[in-house]
Amino acid sequence: MFVCSNCGQESAKWIGKCPACGQWNTFKEIKVADTRQQAATSAAASAGHQLRNNKVLRLKDISAHDDPRIDMHDEELNRVLGGGLVPGSIVLLGGEPGIGKSTLSLQTMLNLPEKKVLYVSGEESAHQLKMRAERLIANGKKPIANSQDNFLILCENSLEAIFEHIKEVQPDLVVVDSIQTISTEDVESSAGSIAQVRECASALLRFAKTCSVPVILIGHITKEGTLAGPKILEHIVDTVIQFEGDQHYMYRILRSIKNRFGSTSELGIYEMQQTGLRQVSNPSELLLTQDHEGLSGVAISSAIEGVRPFLLETQALVSSAAYGTPQRSATGFDQRRLNMLLAVLEKRVGFKLMQKDVFLNIAGGLRVTDMAMDLSVIAAVLSSNVDTPIEEGWCMAGEVGLSGEVRPVSRIEQRISEAEKLGFQHIIIPKYNLSGLNRKKFNIELVPVRKVEEALRALFG
Repeated sequence: MFVCSNCGQESAKWIGKCPACGQWNTFKEIKVADTRQQAATSAAASAGHQLRNNKVLRLKDISAHDDPRIDMHDEELNRVLGGGLVPGSIVLLGGEPGIGKSTLSLQTMLNLPEKKVLYVSGEESAHQLKMRAERLIANGKKPIANSQDNFLILCENSLEAIFEHIKEVQPDLVVVDSIQTISTEDVESSAGSIAQVRECASALLRFAKTCSVPVILIGHITKEGTLAGPKILEHIVDTVIQFEGDQHYMYRILRSIKNRFGSTSELGIYEMQQTGLRQVSNPSELLLTQDHEGLSGVAISSAIEGVRPFLLETQALVSSAAYGTPQRSATGFDQRRLNMLLAVLEKRVGFKLMQKDVFLNIAGGLRVTDMAMDLSVIAAVLSSNVDTPIEEGWCMAGEVGLSGEVRPVSRIEQRISEAEKLGFQHIIIPKYNLSGLNRKKFNIELVPVRKVEEALRALFG
């Protein structure tokens, strides 16, 4: 059988272009063993037995109660999961090699002494895990005496052997590190192939749903930055979490891509230290450079990711193009949106940037999708272009439209409060956001603007 590695579409013969997702040369051949047909027959028989026992229910007769969540004793992880780990859910944690996936999972499981945790490792030996766990416990602020009593380690690659140990141990939580190293005898291919990853994930899903035991899978990342394995792996699981960040920076971002039990716009921030991962509860103070007085091309923006507001430093550099074609580069910001903002700056405001190189960077290694960053991007680009620094104490939030107007942004009160808390004296906001806003309860000066020219005039005079 041939399976598309991008979307999981199956075909009896090889196809150049996938009819489902439109990608070229993504069909890979897999071998299907005869035992799978027997397993499918037995699964269908058991499914038919369950079907006869189940009843058709009216929507109004179904109780809408929330399942009690498992507290992970980690505020950042709880926020990204939507309030904690749901019993019977299956979570996929992905990230680049060496980013800290195993450290995060091991550190979190050691903080759950009340739960019996089975940590299945297909990559590391028991001795390596013991050394890392002792380092995390010894260097933690609150050493947990009995954290090792209920923490069970299994170094195994066979799925059948893993299920035998699970039946014997009866754990409350299972961690598989990683799903690409696990293989089943039902499929005649090597571990990590499309067929193996799909079959092993499906079996673990059935176990999690039938036994109501949460399962955390750790997955690899391909060179394109996507989760390795077929796309169906992301369809199977309930939650997909990406652990990302630049290895040259100390910050790590935990971002939810898919979540059936919570929001996908939440963000968790950690700081990588020698003692493990430290939660960053107030990232605004860490993401702002303490002293940037007299430096041009720096603007502060009040952004929101999920329910959390924080202030970000936007850095821009504008220089004459050394080569024929000017360069446009953005780190942590959408480059296509940068090109659009530069076109607005040139067309509506009248600044000629056609023969200039423009480089943009969001300080701290963060990747931001908030539209309210537009105003700070334009201000930083213009500050670097005229080589005039923005005065200290100014902050801004606003979305810029194609006609040069400053569009309103959501949750403006939280943005203003965050800027006021960190000692800013002035904040530029869209004029439309003033309606219904009580200006007396803020000690920070609100500067409402309707167009980009008004914002630039307030900043540069």
